[in-house]
Amino acid sequence: MAALARWCFRHKWVVILLWVAALLGVGTASRIAGDAYSNDFSLPHTESSKVLDLLDKAVHSQSGESDTVVWHTDSGSVKDPTVKAKILPMLDKVRHQKDVGQVVSPYDPAGATQISKDGKTAYARVTYDVLGATLTADQVNNLIDTAHTARADGLKVEVGGDAVAQVEQPPPGLSEFVGIAAAAVVLFLAFGSLLGMLTPIVTALFAIGIASSMITLLTHVENVPDFSGQLAMLVGLGVGIDYALFIVTRHRKGILAGLTPEDAAVKAINTSGRAVLFAGGTVCIALLGMFTVGLSFLYAVAISSAMTVVVSVLAAITLLPALLGLFGMKVLSRRQRRRFAAEGVRTGEPVGASARWSSFVQRHPRSLAAAAIVVMATLAIPTLSLRLGSSDQGNNPTSTTTRKAYDMLADGFGPGFNGPLTILAEVPGGQHDKQALDNLVTTLGHTKGIAYAAALPMEKNSTVALVQAVPTTSPQDKATDTLINHLRDDVVPAAERGNTMKAYVGGPTAIYKDFATVLGGKMPIFIGVIIALGFVLLLLAFRSVVVPLTAAVMNMVAAAASFGVLVAGFQWAWGGSLLGATREGPIDAFLPVIMLALLFGLSMDYQVFLVSRMHEEWVHTRDSARAVRVGLAETSRVITSAAVIMVCVFGAFALSGVRVLGMFGVGLAGAVALDAFILRSVLVPALMHLFGTANWWLPAWLDKRLPHMAVEPAEDAVAAPATRPGQEPDLALASSSD
Repeated sequence: MAALARWCFRHKWVVILLWVAALLGVGTASRIAGDAYSNDFSLPHTESSKVLDLLDKAVHSQSGESDTVVWHTDSGSVKDPTVKAKILPMLDKVRHQKDVGQVVSPYDPAGATQISKDGKTAYARVTYDVLGATLTADQVNNLIDTAHTARADGLKVEVGGDAVAQVEQPPPGLSEFVGIAAAAVVLFLAFGSLLGMLTPIVTALFAIGIASSMITLLTHVENVPDFSGQLAMLVGLGVGIDYALFIVTRHRKGILAGLTPEDAAVKAINTSGRAVLFAGGTVCIALLGMFTVGLSFLYAVAISSAMTVVVSVLAAITLLPALLGLFGMKVLSRRQRRRFAAEGVRTGEPVGASARWSSFVQRHPRSLAAAAIVVMATLAIPTLSLRLGSSDQGNNPTSTTTRKAYDMLADGFGPGFNGPLTILAEVPGGQHDKQALDNLVTTLGHTKGIAYAAALPMEKNSTVALVQAVPTTSPQDKATDTLINHLRDDVVPAAERGNTMKAYVGGPTAIYKDFATVLGGKMPIFIGVIIALGFVLLLLAFRSVVVPLTAAVMNMVAAAASFGVLVAGFQWAWGGSLLGATREGPIDAFLPVIMLALLFGLSMDYQVFLVSRMHEEWVHTRDSARAVRVGLAETSRVITSAAVIMVCVFGAFALSGVRVLGMFGVGLAGAVALDAFILRSVLVPALMHLFGTANWWLPAWLDKRLPHMAVEPAEDAVAAPATRPGQEPDLALASSSD
């Protein structure tokens, strides 16, 4: 590490130009190739996947994007001539738009059921000849604008559909910009230097720029969900800035200790840089742990996020020392340079607020540990009510046309209209099968929890029949999940008995339920794997049993508390419209897996940076109390600064107005804040004071068998001297300006 850092420092322009070339080269390749994001996923061995496999046989011709134009009149009926005079010309314009294949109007015989019982709400189904991903934003906006032309006093017109929801997403880059701006403010306050502030940000921007282009190229070889890019950028901004912050802080400390900028950079990379390398590895391992879930939908998410972390680590240990070589002494503030020139090297134990807090923790470990446990346990209580499911357009901001259309349909046709169940029946033939199908439809219609059920027309010579059942409850209601179980366990098997007919319950609501069930079943394996791998890595790094055990428990505590915040904020809708929690609803099923991977990785980062300094002091002094006190005093400020930056970055995503991104932002920001300010600053050091020398206990038989590795070498292990032979420390820049 020392040799690499020194080479990068001395050949700064070569390194910087190589990174610029990589950024431009990969970026150009990604722009030429374009993106091919895909949200396709499979749930093998589930009923909903069986329905999807057979669905083409039943409705082979209906494969294009389907959107809905909804209107509601406050008085009279949608059949009134004044309403028709507004709606019919609008639908005719929609019918002649590009790629529109069919518009089924409620005023046509085929759409007679598309008017609510009270006659005040109606909808038209707009089916395109192409998939939604093929439609341009202009086409979708044209549909919305055309539909809205029919609005009048007392007549509301809105549009729903997946393509419409996509164009309502906030502009990309807004959250990233807010996060970077907030991080810049925090860094400037921490460093007091413009160049010191820019160094971590420039490093992170290079990393995420290259990683985002690589993810775009990855979409051509893997099915990459469309949120993977934003998630990877969120991770890249957080870890990229944080990793650079840890190294720059150590670099500045080295300069103030009397080292030349070159030797300070070498020492920073050879100490904090090693910790960054190790921490990045733990994040990647946690992310790649998603492969244990066995769902291809998450593979590309894991790869793209891990790839971003790898590029961020490479930038921190190569590009960053080159930038430090470029900026020299100016990574210090003017006041620091003037003071350094006047007073020279400052030595001794750390002083200031961090040192005072560390001493306070040493004096009151029991009471502080108890208080921290009470806080974390209280925040974790809502996690006991965690319910997995999926967001839909009913969770969109109340100002969007999709949310208004969703609510109008729910009010006019019932809460379950937005999430109908699809019962697909295989009917090989024979009178018995047809009677069984009729009996199934009748039974469904009389089943508690179903508003109505009807068989759709079968294609000629088809052996697959389709039945649509509309629940009385909304797609996100727990009662709907119970209804699906009842249909699968009782109603459908009773209809199949004595016949060759085989029926399966599917549809979007059932798919989301199966997705949550599959992920919930895989969660214990996933958690076990990442905990075990993290334990082994920390065991090797710190040669201790207690340290990795403490880290594993702390990670679980942080996860439980952060999910408690999520449940309260989004499942119970305490977050309000500010966070996109406009109504109660379950937590998206895939979110806990991705969040746990990130949380375990990021929590391990802070554990590594905190304990590595403690371990370094323990190796020198064999005084556990001093090691914990000095380690906390020297790292708490940089850890809390890093946490504030991550909270700003993640919190910016929480303000996007998109429920899923809001959940990611709130969950990750809350977890990082709790981890840094309560666990690593209070609970972990308090427990380590209580454990004493047991912190560093390792059985002799295990010590002999473990390979030796060091996260951070001792200070005197850095090969470079404080100054090169014949050269005095360069203090000439101390009085220069930024």
